[in-house]
Amino acid sequence: MILCLDVGNSHIYGGIFKNEKLVLQFRKNTRETFSSDEIGVFLKSVIRENGFNPGEVNAVSICSVVPDKNHSLRNGCIKYFDVEPFMLEPGKKTGLKIRYKNPAEVGADRISNAIAAVNKFPNKNLVVIDFGTATTFCVISKEKEYLGGIILPGIRMSMEALEKGTAKLPRVSIAKIDKPFGRTTTESIQVGLYQGQKAIVKEISKNITINAFQGEKPIILGTGGFSSLFQDEGLFDEVIPTLVLEGLLIAYKLNEEVNE
Repeated sequence: MILCLDVGNSHIYGGIFKNEKLVLQFRKNTRETFSSDEIGVFLKSVIRENGFNPGEVNAVSICSVVPDKNHSLRNGCIKYFDVEPFMLEPGKKTGLKIRYKNPAEVGADRISNAIAAVNKFPNKNLVVIDFGTATTFCVISKEKEYLGGIILPGIRMSMEALEKGTAKLPRVSIAKIDKPFGRTTTESIQVGLYQGQKAIVKEISKNITINAFQGEKPIILGTGGFSSLFQDEGLFDEVIPTLVLEGLLIAYKLNEEVNE
């Protein structure tokens, strides 16, 4: 079994692949620090409590955008699974041509999404929109060129900014709101958050299509924790919440000889 971990600013999103099939998914909050023992015990427990044998994990593949968690993660995997984890980072095989001015700046989670996308949709222009702590866009050509991206505050981050930056606006639940405006403060914030992200995605996708692909419509994929909120809005050709985990599996296999 291969354990894949996407370490983000808010959560660790993890999954277990058995015979290349995703058989388990889980999340853990990453806002607080943790030791190698704490993460190792958590990983073994969540695998065991879901009916799988942690002893069958023979590889770990990680992408992380939180560098100060990496030491504990690596040591936890070595101590509790007896494996040196594969870290998706600059210098590893991806199958992509990174066109960033400094390729090392591209987040490992975005690279993992792109790896999975080009494998699912070969020879296609692609836009991958990931709704996480930040909302990110990855622009990928049919030649597997990672052309660049866009990063903006995610829907939860936007809500937290409103709460912290104002005296009277409350924290609200994030929900799909189809109304054009609200009639309470809470509803008004919810409409703004939801319709604001929706409008941003529409306009940016249109701009990318015109300027990056000369009007040729790319395949637009949605992923990340909040992507399901927008699933029925006609923004995407497909929503694939597990895209980053699938990319981690492919990346591990691309580098398998080195891993061994």
